[in-house]
Amino acid sequence: MMTSVSAVAITKLRVVRGGRRVLDAISCQIAVGSVTGLLGPSGCGKSTLMRAIVGVQVIESGDIRVLGEPAGSTELRRRVGYVTQAPSVYADLSVRENLRYFARVLGAAEARIAEVIETVSLAEQADRVTGSLSGGQRARASLATALLGEPELLVLDEPTVGLDPVLRRDLWAHFRRLANSGITLLVSSHVMDEAEHCDELLLMRDGALITTQTPAQLRHDTGQRNLEDAFLALIEQQEQP
Repeated sequence: MMTSVSAVAITKLRVVRGGRRVLDAISCQIAVGSVTGLLGPSGCGKSTLMRAIVGVQVIESGDIRVLGEPAGSTELRRRVGYVTQAPSVYADLSVRENLRYFARVLGAAEARIAEVIETVSLAEQADRVTGSLSGGQRARASLATALLGEPELLVLDEPTVGLDPVLRRDLWAHFRRLANSGITLLVSSHVMDEAEHCDELLLMRDGALITTQTPAQLRHDTGQRNLEDAFLALIEQQEQP
């Protein structure tokens, strides 16, 4: 359920890289306990925005507050989990061995290893070498490493890319369960049908945030039932003189 409390508050964020504007005056908020979808075509700036939120992207101007702290603050190290597009686990280690390693890095309790394995439904694969797992299982193993520190905010960069529809459905079910437990999720995708799973949508194009709406609001404002058609209709409306 959406709340009025912000897990992330961004004000006039601007990022320039290699002399090119990558993000231009982005302002938005992400509600605590929500699943927020960051959607738009490849290359529109989604990954850069996520990197800025977790504090690993140099910004030119603007302000980002994450859980009440400046983005990248030491205080946020265990409160924010970040999963990149590439699997963030070692292929030659088992799931359990990966989690033991990352638990030591994070200073997480040993008991958390078994807990996160259950959370991502990998109990049967826990002692298999990660490189032998399916794409969906590797994605869940990466998610498990991000959960070790019991984060309040999870930032997931295209976690379902390249997965078949069944695996995508299963991962989104996992995301909803995490949100129901109180974790805030920001999930990026360039697949518009994944917007159906989100409480709120941040729609981007060419480095700009073009709207912040719920799926129902987007349909209502554009008169389109299909969310991809709604996104295209929104772009066409904005391009009209």
